[in-house]
Amino acid sequence: MKKIICSLVTLVFVVSTNAAIQTQIVDYKDGDTMLEGVIVFDDTVKTKRPGVLIVHQWMGLSGYEKKRAEMLAQLGYVAFCADIYGKGVRPASVPEASDQAGKYKGDRALLRSRVNAGLVTFKKSELLDTKRVAAVGYCFGGTTVIELARSGAELSGIVSFHGGLDSPAPADGKNIKTKVLACHGADDPFVPAKDLAAFQNEMKSSGVDWQLVQYGGAVHSFTDWNATGAMKGAQYNEKADKRSWEDMKQFFGELFK
Repeated sequence: MKKIICSLVTLVFVVSTNAAIQTQIVDYKDGDTMLEGVIVFDDTVKTKRPGVLIVHQWMGLSGYEKKRAEMLAQLGYVAFCADIYGKGVRPASVPEASDQAGKYKGDRALLRSRVNAGLVTFKKSELLDTKRVAAVGYCFGGTTVIELARSGAELSGIVSFHGGLDSPAPADGKNIKTKVLACHGADDPFVPAKDLAAFQNEMKSSGVDWQLVQYGGAVHSFTDWNATGAMKGAQYNEKADKRSWEDMKQFFGELFK
């Protein structure tokens, strides 16, 4: 893995999303690549609090992740939306998103470097209790947080929502130091049975504290309210979305107690 050069470059602006929830855009770097993340928090909380790193789906950092960050801030966490693709790199179509996601899925060292840069930046926040940090990811981001765990990152736990579960380097499971929750659509056509089995075997053989929850009737993107089913096999499922959110909350309650 290439060396991560990460620094908090600038806080661009602050926007109040309601009476308490605040949003800051944060520019930071991985090597020479400029990235643009977003930190969201409740400014009525005056003490350090647990934090959640959020990794975006394959269309890049969007309003979806920012809304999830607001929801987490309302639960008392500070949330940081990491940027994997780079500042200003926001795919406008499915083919563009596929190209971007494929670039990082095909280079897991680069993917790990990018997500670790976000984690390093997040841990510099004065709002954060750095001993209580989790990471969550959606679709492409779900794959990414599993790679973050495989990189040996110091975290309390990770949650993958309908992420890719393939294990290109199963031996890297031994590097996982954190608890793992994978929330998976039982009918997701984009995750082959062999990948699901490989993930489970990797977790078992590596001695990881892990959970896999499958939601009946759910396909890919089941938490994404923007997934209308226009892409076959990817569609929002309100029941699975709510159940997986509650599973995440229970998981965090265990991690951060």
